[in-house]
Amino acid sequence: MWDTSNDYRLLVAEKAIELFLKTIEGAKFKGKWDKKRAVQLAKRMIPELQALRYSYLEPSELIETPQMKDLKEKVEGIIEALGGEEWYVRFLELADRHEREKLEESIAKVRFFLNTIMNLDKRLALGKINDPVIGVDIKVGEVMSAGKHPNADKLLVCNVNIGDKAITVVTNDLSVKEGHRVAVALLPPVNFRGITSEGMFLGASEGVLKDVNGEIGGLPKGIPLDALKETRNLVEVFLKE
Repeated sequence: MWDTSNDYRLLVAEKAIELFLKTIEGAKFKGKWDKKRAVQLAKRMIPELQALRYSYLEPSELIETPQMKDLKEKVEGIIEALGGEEWYVRFLELADRHEREKLEESIAKVRFFLNTIMNLDKRLALGKINDPVIGVDIKVGEVMSAGKHPNADKLLVCNVNIGDKAITVVTNDLSVKEGHRVAVALLPPVNFRGITSEGMFLGASEGVLKDVNGEIGGLPKGIPLDALKETRNLVEVFLKE
């Protein structure tokens, strides 16, 4: 019997719903979208996740439950309520210049929520793992561009291809360059002096891992254990917020 009540994947998913609801209430998304429906669908996810948390089913069995199917359907409904697959593009186009920083942060938080729920079954498919790092996706990415942060000399802003999309990652490793293959933990977004980072590069004492094995968008292979330490800590912090 698996202790689903303490499964980090389910705990992070619950917290991601809370983050979405808080974000969507304060977000100034312009244009035509159905806020009421998006909120209603997210709230209806909560009892479904709680049912999974207290089911004590094996991870492989959780994937096949009606609740898992319903969670994915509700995510699709929320995306539709937001305006479709390219919802965030339209919101950014309609934003005033002075609103853009806050809007980008809100969009990143919504994307984190959607990704966390949609990929929940894939993380559960990894089996019985009692470790905070299993609560978020960790993917192989390719750095498409890396430039100096406009407001911080000791930070880089990177555009990273993770297979199904591109994300922004802010790093303090100034040696990161275009073409590097990195491991990215898709953590709750953080605003670094005006730029929102949607993830964190894994690294050890010598800096960011820059030649990671594995397919783009897939799980990295051969990652040293100490490279997971900071991700583990940040997941724990997120759950306590």
